[in-house]
Amino acid sequence: MSSSTSRRSYGVKGAPYGFLLPTTVLFALFFALPIGYAVWLSFRKVRVSGLGLGSGARKEVWAGFGNYTEALQDSELLHGALRVLGYGCIVVPVMLGLALLFALMLDSEKVRLAPFTRLAIFLPYAVPGVVAALLWGFLYLPDVSPFSFALDKLGLPQPDLLDGGPLYLALANIAVWGGTGFNMIVIYTSLRSIPAEVYEAAKLDGATPLQIALRIKIPMVAPSLVLTFFFSIIATLQVFNEPTTLKPLTNSVDTAWSPLMKVYQDAFGRNDIYAAAAEATLIALVTLLLSFGFLRAANRRNKRDVSQGGVR
Repeated sequence: MSSSTSRRSYGVKGAPYGFLLPTTVLFALFFALPIGYAVWLSFRKVRVSGLGLGSGARKEVWAGFGNYTEALQDSELLHGALRVLGYGCIVVPVMLGLALLFALMLDSEKVRLAPFTRLAIFLPYAVPGVVAALLWGFLYLPDVSPFSFALDKLGLPQPDLLDGGPLYLALANIAVWGGTGFNMIVIYTSLRSIPAEVYEAAKLDGATPLQIALRIKIPMVAPSLVLTFFFSIIATLQVFNEPTTLKPLTNSVDTAWSPLMKVYQDAFGRNDIYAAAAEATLIALVTLLLSFGFLRAANRRNKRDVSQGGVR
């Protein structure tokens, strides 16, 4: 009796690990192992002997930090990072600002057709990034764009959104169109979790809807804003689909427009997987440092606000 009881107790204690095992195996095989292999490749290189002919002419050897040094000195990678920085300065504030505005509007008492509106705003997020980029790319082309046709009929100038500075706005528009709905749902869900008693107390104190939005709703959904900002930063640093899809439509987008495009070009265009692995590792490290620094600053501010609230 005691042995069966102990086996049953052991089975109960081991059940959580059994449930976690499939996820752990998949995580190790398709996430941790590829990352580890990429880091290992970043410290390797190919040494060519003689003319590079023969079975032993090309040999993989240890490179140390040589690939990282070359990556940090690569002007194409640096310029790509600066382009992504400018792109992010447009995308992140506009997308999160629209997401917050739509969430506040949907949370209003006087809103009509709220379910349909939520679906309409969220629907672009369900469109694959490549499809969205192709859709907007043809809308940008002056020869086939209905907007250019309408402007021409009205006698107005037709801006070329795929050349020069407007290219940043064109790429940012695709990201904002596709990502606003997801962030809106996150913020809206947080708004719906606020107790109704808070709003009722504010109304009894004479607060207007605008004052309730600015002084109650926005501060109380600050954690959701931090989360959406965190996700947006990561997505901005990893921009790849939009410029790659628009590249055949314009000469303003080269093969190294963004850091990830540079990684792709080195890996599959130049067949230098070792340099590409080093560049990918650097991008991952920068993303990790920025994310960690932002989350730490946000947590420090939250703790300070809580402590000040407790003192009051």
